[in-house]
Amino acid sequence: MVFYRTWRVKRTTVLCHTLRVKRTTVLCRTGVVALVVTDWWLSKLLIGLDRWIFLCGGEMEEARESDFRKVESNSYMDADDLDLSRLLDKPRLIIERKRSLDERSISEISIAGNFRNVESYENMFSPMATGGRSGWNTPASSTPHALEPHPMVNEAWDALRRSLVYFRGLPVGTMAAVDNQSEEVLNYDQVFVRDFVPSAMAFLMNGESDIVKNFLLKTLQLQSWEKRIDRFKLGEGAMPASFKVLHDPIRKTDTIAADFGESAIGRVAPIDSGFWWIILLRAYTKSTGDISLAESSECQKGIRLILSLCLSEGFDTFPTLLCADGCSMIDRRMGIYGYPIEIQSIFFMALRCAFSMLKHDTEGKEFIERIVKRLHALSYHMRTYFWLDFQQLNIIYRYKTEEYSHTAVNKFNVIPDSIPDWLFDFMPTRGGYFIGNVSPARMDFRWFALGNFFAILSCLATPEQSTAIMDLIEERWEELVGEMPLKIIYPAIEAHEWRIVTGCDPKNTRWSYHNGGSWPVLLWMLTAACIKTGRPQIARKALELAEVRLLKDGWPEYYDGKLGRYVGKQARKFQTWSIAGYLVSKMMLEDPSHVGMVALEEDKAMKPVLRRSASWTC
Repeated sequence: MVFYRTWRVKRTTVLCHTLRVKRTTVLCRTGVVALVVTDWWLSKLLIGLDRWIFLCGGEMEEARESDFRKVESNSYMDADDLDLSRLLDKPRLIIERKRSLDERSISEISIAGNFRNVESYENMFSPMATGGRSGWNTPASSTPHALEPHPMVNEAWDALRRSLVYFRGLPVGTMAAVDNQSEEVLNYDQVFVRDFVPSAMAFLMNGESDIVKNFLLKTLQLQSWEKRIDRFKLGEGAMPASFKVLHDPIRKTDTIAADFGESAIGRVAPIDSGFWWIILLRAYTKSTGDISLAESSECQKGIRLILSLCLSEGFDTFPTLLCADGCSMIDRRMGIYGYPIEIQSIFFMALRCAFSMLKHDTEGKEFIERIVKRLHALSYHMRTYFWLDFQQLNIIYRYKTEEYSHTAVNKFNVIPDSIPDWLFDFMPTRGGYFIGNVSPARMDFRWFALGNFFAILSCLATPEQSTAIMDLIEERWEELVGEMPLKIIYPAIEAHEWRIVTGCDPKNTRWSYHNGGSWPVLLWMLTAACIKTGRPQIARKALELAEVRLLKDGWPEYYDGKLGRYVGKQARKFQTWSIAGYLVSKMMLEDPSHVGMVALEEDKAMKPVLRRSASWTC
């Protein structure tokens, strides 16, 4: 059996010569490296060379067998005539030193030319689209002599598969946690839309797309249900927070019970569920190359119904979405009411994903126009008013108040005395981030991890702002990462403020749960953001920290303490998204092309054309 692969090397100089290796021929010409492998075990060399060429700025291409017939006739020698020892006497490859992936952004090196069209991440090469699998540590690999995966990876896959939920014999999702030691199940045995996203990513990267497709279709069916809380009817496009499969062993039937917020703590409908569904639909499409699902009439209608809810006109003077407390991952009262960064970031991401998937038919064009206008206004608003760095903090510190008219600098009438004391020490001279909330006379200066990471992935953040967010993480590593990645919010609120903001919530005490707790699931978002900004070394360092304890502690939901040192006091063990988050992070670092499923590139074509007003004169 013979394997062929070529790499087109850019930004390198390769001397013209032929290397001869036992049972292998490496053909080197200017700008091209070719490898012909004649045995299974030697095929593993392809993996290492893929990564080596990638780090050198090269491009991996699958070679056509016909391309090698000429090569073999002139340069390929019999395997018995090849001797590895002769390499010692051969001239060496001389490659110009170029910045590696650790030093350059993915957008700069363009992943070996696999980015095309408007969004480079939109068209990133994915092995899933051609039937392959992720990296070389996935247990589902069909290669007979696959390299042994890390023991923790095997344990994670086993735990993830134990969480699968089946409906009429088909897997439709993963339950939130499989903690057999917990006496109270509560709703942790349900399939949550937001919780399933990292599980779906892991399955997609491992070539198991059917599970994700089943989930997308099943939740789409639930969207059409009539949704009532007490006597009030929810919008038609609302997606459920979660659903549960009920098995009747006597009748041998399966039924589904969905929760749209009527059973949730606080009775708050999840604003983010619809956004996560759109984001996951795009990830499925990019990973598999199957556009038929997204283009089906059912999915097109589902996208439009979600957009109808969030693009409807009202009394809002801002392009951001007005939200209640507890409407997102932070699903308890934590003072995020108003315009939380977490919702705005994934809202922006969902709009861009919907823009790429909507058909340009009569109904689709109307929504596309509304999306473009909203994206333009939202990006300006967020980059201008939510961004905080050392310079902007100094400006706010010197704000004048009670300004009137359109010339006002302090447009939200924020009182400088409301700036918390901790912020002056926390803000480094190098770095910045999107603050938690901006509304009249109020700025929430807390750090929210998910909102900032998705600001990077969706390109809501400018390249300079994305770099500054990564700088902040490095500068404030102990505060934001500590001993277990990653703080969901920083800092914790405590004492009198905790009583007022949380209503004395016993679960959200200081440095616990949503109030400054450390959540391993955030690791995959950090990793994707690091790869996109060309800083994978940050993700590797965080992953190494997580590997020290995650498996040993039983995959907890969250950790407590300033440094994330203690397993959360009410944390569930074998939390599915902690497991999946680790796997996704691991596979992204092994194969950075996977980041294309969740990372977008700036699309200048979406910016509206600026036209002169009727009153314009020369």
